[in-house]
Amino acid sequence: MKKLFLTAAMAVAGCMVANAQKTELQINYGGYTQMDAMDMHDNWNSVNNAWGAVTAGLNFKVAPKFWLGPSYTFSSTSTAGGSNASHIAYHVIMLNGRYEYYRSRNVKLYGHLGLGVDISYMQPKFSDNYSKSYFAFQISPLGAQIDLSKKFSLFGEVGFGAQGLAQAGFRFNL
Repeated sequence: MKKLFLTAAMAVAGCMVANAQKTELQINYGGYTQMDAMDMHDNWNSVNNAWGAVTAGLNFKVAPKFWLGPSYTFSSTSTAGGSNASHIAYHVIMLNGRYEYYRSRNVKLYGHLGLGVDISYMQPKFSDNYSKSYFAFQISPLGAQIDLSKKFSLFGEVGFGAQGLAQAGFRFNL
Protein backbone atom coordinates (compact mmCIF):
# COMPACT_ATOMS: atom_id res chain seq x y z
CA MET A 1 0.00 0.00 0.00
CA LYS A 2 2.87 2.37 0.84
CA LYS A 3 4.54 1.74 -2.52
CA LEU A 4 1.27 2.42 -4.37
CA PHE A 5 0.75 5.69 -2.46
CA LEU A 6 4.34 6.85 -3.07
CA THR A 7 4.13 5.97 -6.77
CA ALA A 8 0.86 7.90 -7.15
CA ALA A 9 2.30 10.90 -5.25
CA MET A 10 5.41 10.94 -7.45
CA ALA A 11 3.30 10.73 -10.62
CA VAL A 12 1.12 13.66 -9.49
CA ALA A 13 4.19 15.69 -8.52
CA GLY A 14 5.83 14.97 -11.88
CA CYS A 15 2.72 16.07 -13.76
CA MET A 16 2.47 19.24 -11.66
CA VAL A 17 6.06 20.23 -12.37
CA ALA A 18 5.80 19.36 -16.06
CA ASN A 19 2.62 21.42 -16.50
CA ALA A 20 3.52 24.26 -14.17
CA GLN A 21 3.65 27.60 -15.96
CA LYS A 22 4.72 29.57 -12.89
CA THR A 23 6.07 28.78 -9.44
CA GLU A 24 5.78 30.89 -6.32
CA LEU A 25 7.14 30.73 -2.78
CA GLN A 26 4.78 31.84 -0.03
CA ILE A 27 5.44 32.72 3.62
CA ASN A 28 2.60 33.65 5.97
CA TYR A 29 1.42 33.93 9.56
CA GLY A 30 -2.01 32.86 10.80
CA GLY A 31 -3.73 33.26 14.15
CA TYR A 32 -6.03 30.88 16.07
CA THR A 33 -5.45 27.54 14.41
CA GLN A 34 -7.29 24.23 14.13
CA MET A 35 -4.94 22.87 16.81
CA ASP A 36 -6.33 25.45 19.28
CA ALA A 37 -9.98 24.88 18.40
CA MET A 38 -9.92 21.07 18.29
CA ASP A 39 -8.37 18.50 20.63
CA MET A 40 -5.11 17.92 18.79
CA HIS A 41 -3.15 17.50 22.01
CA ASP A 42 -4.01 13.97 23.18
CA ASN A 43 -6.67 15.15 25.68
CA TRP A 44 -4.12 17.03 27.80
CA ASN A 45 -5.69 19.42 30.30
CA SER A 46 -4.98 23.15 30.68
CA VAL A 47 -3.41 23.59 27.22
CA ASN A 48 -2.84 27.25 26.36
CA ASN A 49 -3.70 28.67 22.95
CA ALA A 50 -0.74 28.63 20.57
CA TRP A 51 0.95 31.86 19.48
CA GLY A 52 -0.31 31.27 15.94
CA ALA A 53 1.27 29.45 13.01
CA VAL A 54 3.97 30.16 10.46
CA THR A 55 3.60 28.55 7.02
CA ALA A 56 5.96 28.16 4.08
CA GLY A 57 4.79 26.70 0.80
CA LEU A 58 5.45 26.28 -2.89
CA ASN A 59 2.64 26.82 -5.37
CA PHE A 60 2.62 25.66 -9.00
CA LYS A 61 0.24 27.12 -11.56
CA VAL A 62 -1.31 24.04 -13.16
CA ALA A 63 -4.20 25.75 -15.00
CA PRO A 64 -5.06 29.38 -15.84
CA LYS A 65 -6.93 29.92 -12.54
CA PHE A 66 -5.69 27.01 -10.41
CA TRP A 67 -2.57 26.65 -8.22
CA LEU A 68 -1.48 23.48 -6.41
CA GLY A 69 1.41 22.79 -4.03
CA PRO A 70 2.77 21.54 -0.70
CA SER A 71 3.19 23.53 2.51
CA TYR A 72 4.71 23.13 5.96
CA THR A 73 3.21 24.84 9.01
CA PHE A 74 4.74 25.12 12.48
CA SER A 75 3.09 26.10 15.74
CA SER A 76 3.65 25.33 19.42
CA THR A 77 2.09 25.74 22.84
CA SER A 78 2.45 24.70 26.47
CA THR A 79 0.27 23.74 29.37
CA ALA A 80 -0.48 25.99 32.29
CA GLY A 81 1.89 25.06 35.06
CA GLY A 82 4.79 27.49 35.25
CA SER A 83 8.08 25.65 35.63
CA ASN A 84 6.25 22.29 35.45
CA ALA A 85 4.63 23.12 32.08
CA SER A 86 4.62 20.53 29.32
CA HIS A 87 5.10 21.55 25.68
CA ILE A 88 3.59 20.61 22.32
CA ALA A 89 5.06 21.31 18.87
CA TYR A 90 2.69 21.07 15.90
CA HIS A 91 4.16 20.11 12.52
CA VAL A 92 1.61 20.26 9.66
CA ILE A 93 2.24 19.06 6.10
CA MET A 94 -0.51 19.75 3.56
CA LEU A 95 -1.29 19.75 -0.14
CA ASN A 96 -3.01 23.05 -1.01
CA GLY A 97 -5.19 24.12 -3.90
CA ARG A 98 -6.08 27.70 -4.77
CA TYR A 99 -8.72 28.77 -7.29
CA GLU A 100 -8.81 32.40 -8.48
CA TYR A 101 -12.44 33.41 -9.03
CA TYR A 102 -11.80 37.11 -9.76
CA ARG A 103 -8.81 38.80 -11.32
CA SER A 104 -8.05 42.38 -12.32
CA ARG A 105 -4.71 43.90 -13.21
CA ASN A 106 -3.20 43.85 -9.70
CA VAL A 107 -5.86 42.22 -7.49
CA LYS A 108 -6.93 38.57 -7.28
CA LEU A 109 -9.72 37.05 -5.18
CA TYR A 110 -9.51 33.33 -4.54
CA GLY A 111 -10.52 30.34 -2.43
CA HIS A 112 -8.01 28.01 -0.80
CA LEU A 113 -8.36 24.38 0.37
CA GLY A 114 -5.60 22.40 2.06
CA LEU A 115 -5.59 18.78 3.26
CA GLY A 116 -2.87 16.94 5.13
CA VAL A 117 -1.58 15.71 8.46
CA ASP A 118 -0.66 17.32 11.78
CA ILE A 119 2.05 15.61 13.80
CA SER A 120 1.75 16.82 17.39
CA TYR A 121 5.05 16.27 19.17
CA MET A 122 4.08 15.88 22.82
CA GLN A 123 6.74 16.80 25.40
CA PRO A 124 5.39 15.99 28.87
CA LYS A 125 7.48 17.43 31.71
CA PHE A 126 7.74 14.20 33.74
CA SER A 127 7.50 11.53 31.01
CA ASP A 128 8.99 10.48 27.67
CA ASN A 129 8.23 12.50 24.53
CA TYR A 130 5.91 10.99 21.92
CA SER A 131 4.01 11.95 18.74
CA LYS A 132 0.33 11.84 17.77
CA SER A 133 -1.02 12.32 14.24
CA TYR A 134 -4.24 14.11 13.34
CA PHE A 135 -6.08 15.05 10.14
CA ALA A 136 -5.29 18.65 9.22
CA PHE A 137 -7.14 20.97 6.86
CA GLN A 138 -7.46 24.60 5.82
CA ILE A 139 -10.62 26.04 4.28
CA SER A 140 -10.36 29.70 3.27
CA PRO A 141 -13.23 30.77 1.01
CA LEU A 142 -12.09 34.39 0.92
CA GLY A 143 -8.53 35.29 -0.03
CA ALA A 144 -7.20 38.46 -1.62
CA GLN A 145 -3.82 39.03 -3.26
CA ILE A 146 -2.34 42.37 -4.32
CA ASP A 147 0.51 42.25 -6.81
CA LEU A 148 3.03 44.96 -5.93
CA SER A 149 5.37 43.98 -8.76
CA LYS A 150 5.87 41.11 -11.21
CA LYS A 151 7.81 39.20 -8.53
CA PHE A 152 6.22 40.21 -5.20
CA SER A 153 2.65 40.02 -3.81
CA LEU A 154 0.93 40.52 -0.47
CA PHE A 155 -2.08 38.41 0.50
CA GLY A 156 -4.62 37.83 3.24
CA GLU A 157 -7.14 35.04 3.85
CA VAL A 158 -10.09 34.37 6.12
CA GLY A 159 -11.14 30.80 6.88
CA PHE A 160 -10.48 27.99 9.34
CA GLY A 161 -7.81 25.34 9.71
CA ALA A 162 -4.27 24.47 10.66
CA GLN A 163 -2.84 27.59 9.00
CA GLY A 164 -5.11 29.96 10.93
CA LEU A 165 -8.47 31.70 11.15
CA ALA A 166 -6.98 34.79 9.52
CA GLN A 167 -3.70 34.75 7.59
CA ALA A 168 -1.44 37.38 6.09
CA GLY A 169 1.75 36.95 4.13
CA PHE A 170 3.68 37.44 0.93
CA ARG A 171 4.44 35.52 -2.26
CA PHE A 172 7.53 35.60 -4.49
CA ASN A 173 7.29 34.52 -8.13
CA LEU A 174 10.29 32.33 -8.88
